[in-house]
Amino acid sequence: MGKVYYDQDGNLDLIRDKVIAIIGYGNQGRSQALNMRDSGIKNIIVGSVHDTSWGTAKEDGFEAYSIPEAAKKADILFLLLPDEVAPEIYERDIAPNLHPGAVLNFSSGYNITYGFIKPAANLDVIMVAPRMIGKGVRETYENGTGFPTFLVVNQDATGHAKETAIALAKALGSTKAGAIEVTFNDETYLDLMSEQAIWPLIMNVMVTAFNFLEEKGLPAEAILTEMYMSKEPMVMMEKMADVGLFKQLPMHSRTSQYGQISRFKMVDNTSMRKFIEDQYNSIVNGSFAKEWEQVKADDMKEFNDLWKEVDELPISKVEAEVRQNLSGGKKD
Repeated sequence: MGKVYYDQDGNLDLIRDKVIAIIGYGNQGRSQALNMRDSGIKNIIVGSVHDTSWGTAKEDGFEAYSIPEAAKKADILFLLLPDEVAPEIYERDIAPNLHPGAVLNFSSGYNITYGFIKPAANLDVIMVAPRMIGKGVRETYENGTGFPTFLVVNQDATGHAKETAIALAKALGSTKAGAIEVTFNDETYLDLMSEQAIWPLIMNVMVTAFNFLEEKGLPAEAILTEMYMSKEPMVMMEKMADVGLFKQLPMHSRTSQYGQISRFKMVDNTSMRKFIEDQYNSIVNGSFAKEWEQVKADDMKEFNDLWKEVDELPISKVEAEVRQNLSGGKKD
């Protein structure tokens, strides 16, 4: 098991007087900034362009600056931009303006793992990455439960990088639940594996089952309601998180329990295992990162084509009608 840090491990005094610049004031940036301010960290600024996020930051009571100006002022800089745009903005607007000994805090390991961002040797490079959507980051802070976070020290120029990372995790509210020490590569590989192996398999199960059951004459409303539109799977996932993947089964009927456990053993997962292994290898050897760079360089043509394909699937076409039929007939 990895090292986990809790409230007693963090010292907010280490960061209380630091200037913390949030670059990327979206759902995550806003929630993280508000949480830190409520934890007593007052010198929080926002680096942005003049878009809606700039106005939101000002309305929330934060000073907003251009990204280069914010980087110059920052003792700690949160890089919360999307992976695909962060390298260019970092190279142009951030790297030339960070002072020696500044802390560069990532929310994703992607650009460090694949070398798209190469921080100077005189910076502390860390990651405090909530495993929670931005809305949840704020809500769990407010209700006092906290949320799990991945915590990484990748470069320790000052000798205090880990203490800073733990203090930031505490200010965000995550050490109430636990900040799990990993590496940048760990975070990158796990994140991409969820996106490229686990969820594609789940989506394929849903699409294949829908097509089969519709061919057998079952009504689309009933199929989709049973599979996911009732939101029962959401409740099941929540219970899995609370008590365990299999330990949540007693909340179902014994017929359901028997059916799930007995058929779990019948699945031939040979091809599934091969698919998972292939995705893992393409992530670790960098071939996916190269593939994604080529897609972006081609003006996202393949990305847009893939979206057109899934939008044309029968399950996608019928969802809107089913949603309307299950909302009292009201139109979206």
